[in-house]
Amino acid sequence: MSDAIAAFLFVAGGFFCMVAGIGLIRLNDVFARMHAATKAGTLGLGLICIAVMVKAESLLHVAEALFVFLFMIASAPVGSHLIGRASWRTRVPMDPNTQIDPDCSMFRRNRAR
Repeated sequence: MSDAIAAFLFVAGGFFCMVAGIGLIRLNDVFARMHAATKAGTLGLGLICIAVMVKAESLLHVAEALFVFLFMIASAPVGSHLIGRASWRTRVPMDPNTQIDPDCSMFRRNRAR
């Protein structure tokens, strides 16, 4: 039974990682690419780590997969936020279809200092 569960989790995790990769190639601006890489990539890696935990033969393997999962959950949103904030502040060109919140101009850094 654990083989079937692990196989399903591996396939689902691989699918989400593939979606993240396709999103990086196909999407038009840094904000959409950042979203695809963070959301789908984190979910894909999380499912793969859970599958590794299901198939682990020792507690050491479970702990290793758990630490990878926790590090990814902790670092991916922070990295994504920093990339988005740096892109916004440096006025990276956006796709014309990207919607902008009218109140966000206060987050841009003034160029004249």
